[in-house]
Amino acid sequence: MKECIVLAGGLGTRLRSAVPDLPKCMAPVAGKPFLQHVVDYLSGQGIEHFIFSLGYMHDVIESFLKEHYPNLSYTVVLEECPMGTGGAILLSAMQANGDDILIVNGDTLFAIDLESFSRFHVSHRADCTLALKPMTAFDRYGVVEIDKDHHILSFREKQFYEQGLINGGVYALHIASLQTTGLTGKFSFEKDYLEAYYPSQRMMGMVQDTYFISIGIPEDFAKANKDFS
Repeated sequence: MKECIVLAGGLGTRLRSAVPDLPKCMAPVAGKPFLQHVVDYLSGQGIEHFIFSLGYMHDVIESFLKEHYPNLSYTVVLEECPMGTGGAILLSAMQANGDDILIVNGDTLFAIDLESFSRFHVSHRADCTLALKPMTAFDRYGVVEIDKDHHILSFREKQFYEQGLINGGVYALHIASLQTTGLTGKFSFEKDYLEAYYPSQRMMGMVQDTYFISIGIPEDFAKANKDFS
């Protein structure tokens, strides 16, 4: 898979105290917008075409892309109103060239090997594959449980866990598998698709213990600045 949806339309309300006048993915990390770190990583992993799902302050992101990536192959999909992660993915997927597509969050960097992730997804004929990150002593994320064959068994709610696998926010999606659910309008990809359909669809988890950061809250935004400097 050489095509990727980048979800960058969120309001970023929890980060607004640290970055009041920018979309979340444009928050400066080590002297660059965080989105630049994400795009550079994806390009380095062989992504050839980007689909940017934009909403809040989209003009700031579009100006940045035009200025910094004049030779990048990309499409912009604008949400007229907030559609949730699911609605944004469904809308963006209409611009995809293939049957399967990679999806990442513009405020998260999970430095997995995308080629092996794509191969895993295709070889398992999955409807959706999640990149899972092992973590210890955390309460900000829910936990994803998988069996020995990598099938998703359950999604557990956010609470304190001594250890577990979290959803790293990187997906490989067989587009028709989402389209045939009948989900429309505003909906959550995580709650309304993944958590509702994993018993009836072939959803897989691939564990990757590599660098992970999500800048959704001020503490992690500060950590990202330290990590990248």
